[in-house]
Amino acid sequence: MPGPISPSPVRGGARGELPAYLSNGVVGLRVRANPLVAGMTLVSGLTGRHPVESIEALAPAPYPLAVEIAIDGVTSTDAADAVSPLEQSYDFQTGELTTRLSFQPREARAELEVLTFCSRRRPNVICQEIALRLSSSAGLGLKALVDCRGIDGVAVSHQRRSEGQGEAPGDGWLLWRTNGGLSLCGVALATEVVGAETKVERPRMQRGVLSAHHGFEAGPERTYRFRQIATVVPSAMHAQPDQEAARQIGLAAGLGFERLREENRAEWQDLWRGRIVVEGPAEREQALIDATFFYMMSSAHGSSPASTSIFGLSTWGDYHYYFGHVMWDIEAFAVAPYALLQPAAAESLLDYRARSLEAARRNALIRGLRGAQFPWESAPGTGEEAAPLPGSAAWNEDHITADVGHAFGLFGAITGKEAFIRRSAWPVLQGVAEWITSRTTPTQRGCELTGSMGAAERDEPADNPAFGLAAAQAALDDAFEIAARLGHEVPDAWRKTREALAFPLTDGMLLPHDGWRPDEAKGATPDALLAFFPLWRDFGEAVREKTTRRFLDLADQYVGSPMLAALYGVWAAWIGEPALAAKLVNEGYFKYFAGRFDQVLELRRDKFPEAPMAGPFVANMGGFLSSLLMGFPGVRPTHADPETWPCRSVTLPEGWESIRVEQLWARGRPYRLEARQGAHRAELTPL
Repeated sequence: MPGPISPSPVRGGARGELPAYLSNGVVGLRVRANPLVAGMTLVSGLTGRHPVESIEALAPAPYPLAVEIAIDGVTSTDAADAVSPLEQSYDFQTGELTTRLSFQPREARAELEVLTFCSRRRPNVICQEIALRLSSSAGLGLKALVDCRGIDGVAVSHQRRSEGQGEAPGDGWLLWRTNGGLSLCGVALATEVVGAETKVERPRMQRGVLSAHHGFEAGPERTYRFRQIATVVPSAMHAQPDQEAARQIGLAAGLGFERLREENRAEWQDLWRGRIVVEGPAEREQALIDATFFYMMSSAHGSSPASTSIFGLSTWGDYHYYFGHVMWDIEAFAVAPYALLQPAAAESLLDYRARSLEAARRNALIRGLRGAQFPWESAPGTGEEAAPLPGSAAWNEDHITADVGHAFGLFGAITGKEAFIRRSAWPVLQGVAEWITSRTTPTQRGCELTGSMGAAERDEPADNPAFGLAAAQAALDDAFEIAARLGHEVPDAWRKTREALAFPLTDGMLLPHDGWRPDEAKGATPDALLAFFPLWRDFGEAVREKTTRRFLDLADQYVGSPMLAALYGVWAAWIGEPALAAKLVNEGYFKYFAGRFDQVLELRRDKFPEAPMAGPFVANMGGFLSSLLMGFPGVRPTHADPETWPCRSVTLPEGWESIRVEQLWARGRPYRLEARQGAHRAELTPL
């Protein structure tokens, strides 16, 4: 195939779909079908007090790329019905969104083409260019807006470039404080018009808008280019974010729009070397795989100061989007694909957890436990528990701690980064291992995990959830491996706990928890299968096959729900059912796509028509990428040589001939992956 497949253009205005999502992992935008009107902005690490739940949550920032156009004094705000969105297209190869629209308030008609992107090379920079042509001569006004209206918070201060300040950066900048004063954000703006001499006005901020206004007499049959460059800096990255935003706007404006665009395209070209190509299925399925890759790579960056949420940096409407909290899904499903495809981004996600280690220790103390217990819903700013009241999930869903610990071990195995292993992985795994020994209870049966919960969020906890125990076992194995590597002694209590974990094995089957019944609430949730993949726990072939077949029989009751459904294809393939694997890949993943530009939703629309549309959902995407990179090829990253990671025969869904990745990363160097249907082992070859 020649290159990544972009989604089909969308014609006309919005029809209730999710707007386009643009992000570089530090700044995320929702851009409307009419991009002149403010959408929504989220910034990694920018948090505020949620106006309803009163908890720390990701807070919207001012929208820095809004525009008001005036033709002979009539503005696109006052004559909104004269603005006609014509077509919007998204180029996944470059991360550029292009919107065509027209504006005709009177006789003169303006044809506009709006190009918008978030810079991956300079992750605090976002850019927009409007190419405009008039049908006849008219007075033209182009007003760039940093729009603060409709979001909770306050503009603390702002500064404008004034006459005599020729060296001052950009047009101006502001300092934004979020609701509750939990964090600050600096936004700076630089504008120019290419193709005309303009009169520029930079009024003081008023009515929630910081603006820069260019006016001139425009003629027909000429293209004018109105360029906006904005920088957005959260206080998670700088104590005086407005001053740093002003510094960065000077740098970005000095480089210029074209240079910024070239840099961004080069970054995307490099990322797309990791494109996952599946030979055999229809082009539409490859397009959805490309969309998965694109949105995953968009949602994290090596410069991210506060990990990412399970929706990346996206939100919309009144749905809570889980408040932008950092949850277990990231470590369980996203860290491994990021480590293989964009390792700097994976490290930034884990750096957030390492910085939050003291908060996790305090969280354990609150519960009378030792070690470190990571929060169920981690606040992006503080790393503390932020689950909305009553917080019942936070009482029992404590597998999150083992998920975090195992992610550190897995990243250490994939990258082999000695400094990371010493500085971050070992302290975290030490805290996690201490917590596991403290949280489990020795009985005649073994070490039991009582009053806990697996991936199925039910009203009542249960004893010995298989997923929680499997994650604990994996995290302890990681702790042993890294302790040996660093020359540390392993406490006997850790080893004894690991050997005595009381898994709920009954009649040759791994149950989700003690006393499980298929007709209980959420009884079809296949969380016991997580022990086999992606955790690679070994209970013997007979147990794996019996358990897998039992939950595949229940799959129709679960598909449509989030996260685990994306893994069904691997579980079916591993018991030699390629036709079933193909069906479940479609039912458990491909049918989740909807809306503009192939966004994968949290829930399937046909199964949950009453649920809000929410996406792109990183947990679903991360699970599916894990399937493509590790599950179907049978690749298990360990501390051994990467060429030994392929460890089982390749069974792909029916109709798939191979999975090929020209560049993924292991031990700091590029590798090529090829997994052909029926091969004894996949090939993982250094480049």
